Amino acid sequence: MTRPNQERSGGMEGQARLWAVAGTSVVREHEPMSLHTTFQVGGPADFFIEPESPAVLAEMLDVCREEEIPFVILGRGSNVLVGDGGYRGVIFHIGDAMSRIRREGCEIIAEAGVTLSALARFARLNSLSGLEFAGGIPGSLGGALFMNAGAYGGEMRDVVREALILTESGEARWIPAEELALGYRTSRIQTEGLIALAARMELVPGDPEEIQERMADFARRRRSKQPLEYPSAGSTFKRPPGYFAGKLIEDAGLAGYAVGGACVSEKHCGFVINRDRATAADILAVCRDVAAEVERQTGVALEMEVRCLGEF
Repeated sequence: MTRPNQERSGGMEGQARLWAVAGTSVVREHEPMSLHTTFQVGGPADFFIEPESPAVLAEMLDVCREEEIPFVILGRGSNVLVGDGGYRGVIFHIGDAMSRIRREGCEIIAEAGVTLSALARFARLNSLSGLEFAGGIPGSLGGALFMNAGAYGGEMRDVVREALILTESGEARWIPAEELALGYRTSRIQTEGLIALAARMELVPGDPEEIQERMADFARRRRSKQPLEYPSAGSTFKRPPGYFAGKLIEDAGLAGYAVGGACVSEKHCGFVINRDRATAADILAVCRDVAAEVERQTGVALEMEVRCLGEF
């Protein structure tokens, strides 16, 4: 743990209060966000904190709000682009310390920090079907709830029964799935600034070998169609109503379009990739140029699925 720095976010008093409630949480100063995002870009965060528990997270968030210290919640960094200038404030990383998982009959109760791949494996080992689609998504359960992640015809709202949510008032309460407004790449968690702490998922009994085969089939399809050999944030743009973003981009002649070390993947035009030591500015420029050209040619506005954080 490093000592508070008066020139960092929140001033000496606010930072001292954060340290006082941190307990055994991991706290790092000037942490490069390129180490914590799947794009592998991003400048330093003033503070990078991995809370030891939901209770400690709630206390630290209270301090940030009271001291007006900017903060953001980050899972596995699989759907974000952090600017080259970094983030002036606190990035709370919900990770291994908050990733417990257990089974109750045909239900799985898991904390937000568990990876989707680990969650899918746990379901398979317990002969439970319904999470096969999540096995190859490089994110956490918290992030998946935030955006209602999905792939290959499945999505989180198909399996989530309820979620444990931390409200702005610091109250943790279970909210039924039907009240989470889980839609296409959105949720009430996202639109209202709530924080997912855990979820209860209802699955169905299945044969482990059949579950494994479905997961392996999805993995093969991913490898054949997606540029998994390069850092990216997965699908860069949301699917416009009635269209596919990748097809619009390809038809606009933008396959391989590059700025610096970033480019549109020629393997799957829905992906913007870090091909050769790209900066966040390179990636954002490709995204903006692509969106502008697609709209110019087709009149269809592309909306980024990837969240942009920090200073660009």
